[in-house]
Amino acid sequence: MKVFYLALLFSLLVIAASCGKPAVSEEKLIVAAASDLIPAFRELGTSFERATGIKITFNFSSTGILARQIENGAPVDLFAAANIGFIDGLEKKGLIIADTKALYARGRITLWIAPTNKAEITKLEDLARPEVEKISIANPEHAPYGTAAREAFQSLGIWSTAQPKCVFGDNVRQALQYAEAGEVNAAIVALSLSVQTNGKWILIPQELHQPLDQALAVIKGSKREKEARQFALFINGPQGRPIMRKYGFILPGEEPVSAPEK
Repeated sequence: MKVFYLALLFSLLVIAASCGKPAVSEEKLIVAAASDLIPAFRELGTSFERATGIKITFNFSSTGILARQIENGAPVDLFAAANIGFIDGLEKKGLIIADTKALYARGRITLWIAPTNKAEITKLEDLARPEVEKISIANPEHAPYGTAAREAFQSLGIWSTAQPKCVFGDNVRQALQYAEAGEVNAAIVALSLSVQTNGKWILIPQELHQPLDQALAVIKGSKREKEARQFALFINGPQGRPIMRKYGFILPGEEPVSAPEK
């Protein structure tokens, strides 16, 4: 009987001690982000976790695919799109918290030339030449960087020639992978990805396409709204902006700076 009472007392002490401690959530913040953000957001995520202790799970894909997933109820706390139009579309459907919508960057596209390429390519117009057989771009039907690539071709009057040569990636990162693997002569990809490679790339004049104004928002119904708001502010804050600038993004309130060819 004495052993029984001692065991009971111990159990009560354990319960009392546990009741005094706040519950710690192991849930990670879920961030859906456009594929052009892969290197920048991975670095941002590490910096944010170091500063706050909040861990992030990233889902990188094309903006259009991510928006469709959110519409279908995918669990997402924060959405960082490669074009503000997709955030506006979700807002019209009542799927974002309106006061969290914010621009965080303007993207640029580059002409990325594969190391195995034998054709001499120095400008976008060269892609219309017969010796250039294959070009990779992100699918313009759901990827903003692919849309910008198509608009650049159209501005130069060479889309009808370039289109049959195009190999479409599901997202801009995949378009770059095709070029890196030597499966195409060249690719139109994000500057933010190009600066992380050893390949040759040329910045495409932004006058050839509509601005790639990139925006984010917290998704309505997020289970971690507070943390999502924190990360959104972090991206646009003094710790996040230098990281975004490092990857070639034009930041809200800043003037475009010409990036060198590489």
